[in-house]
Amino acid sequence: MRELVIETKDLNKKYRGRYAVRNLNLEIGRGEIYGFLGPNGAGKTTTIRMLLGLIRPTMGSIRIFGKDLRKEKLNILRKVGSLVEYPSNYGHLTAVQNLEAVRRILDVPKSRIDEVLGIVSLTKDAKRPVKGYSLGMKQRLGIATALLGNPELLILDEPTNGLDPEGIHEIRELIRSMPQQHGITVLVSSHLLSEVEQMAGTVGIIREGEMVFQDTISNLQQQASGGFRLVVSEPVEALQLIRGQGYAGQLEEGGLRLDQLSDPEVALLVKRLVDHNHAIYRVEEKRRTLEDIFMQVIEQGGLS
Repeated sequence: MRELVIETKDLNKKYRGRYAVRNLNLEIGRGEIYGFLGPNGAGKTTTIRMLLGLIRPTMGSIRIFGKDLRKEKLNILRKVGSLVEYPSNYGHLTAVQNLEAVRRILDVPKSRIDEVLGIVSLTKDAKRPVKGYSLGMKQRLGIATALLGNPELLILDEPTNGLDPEGIHEIRELIRSMPQQHGITVLVSSHLLSEVEQMAGTVGIIREGEMVFQDTISNLQQQASGGFRLVVSEPVEALQLIRGQGYAGQLEEGGLRLDQLSDPEVALLVKRLVDHNHAIYRVEEKRRTLEDIFMQVIEQGGLS
């Protein structure tokens, strides 16, 4: 049975009569990397701030590790690490000195500093002033800070924002290692599906404060299939034959457009056409990109 690390029910946040988040039902299982997707202004950061107890919901409930956030906030947040928007570091201090300031507050062993620097691959640069770091290195130091307290849950808000391709790759690989190597569940927000699909196993898509899709990446990928295109001789006669076999199809750009079919159905259909003396020039699977599907969900509020 799937153990939920985060579960929200009918979560709402209202500002001056306008809903920033509305009836949001998040479900994130232990050991998952959950991609929280949506355009800028969709309500992702507001949701994350509620999950971290930084702002209070207008209505609804939040359970983390099976506990009510309102009743056991401190106990819950001790096991949560977070990086919301840009990390705040002291530029004139080294990475070790920045982490030491946080370590004293968290009261964790000094050895933990070396451990988290190793996790984020900053050991070689640990004693350099942070002001000389690249943006990607600063993001990794922010994640190291979030890991300092040995969290079971890591919440990252747009961790690749503003990074160059190399920095994005570094952060992506770091996040992907968290569940298997460190036993950490990860919630990562982004407005870029192309990034999230390379990290996450599950996605939730939010639009104007409302959840419009929540499922696995693999199920989202299945939605990408858009049927087949056949290029054949005598397409009009071929279409009549196909419809006579009980398949839906239509003429399109010198060929035939067919609905999604299984591999055995495609093989059988091609055999029937050949048996009726049709030449098969091309069989193409038509696929929408995940970006196409993402944009459809954002613009229409769901999948057709």
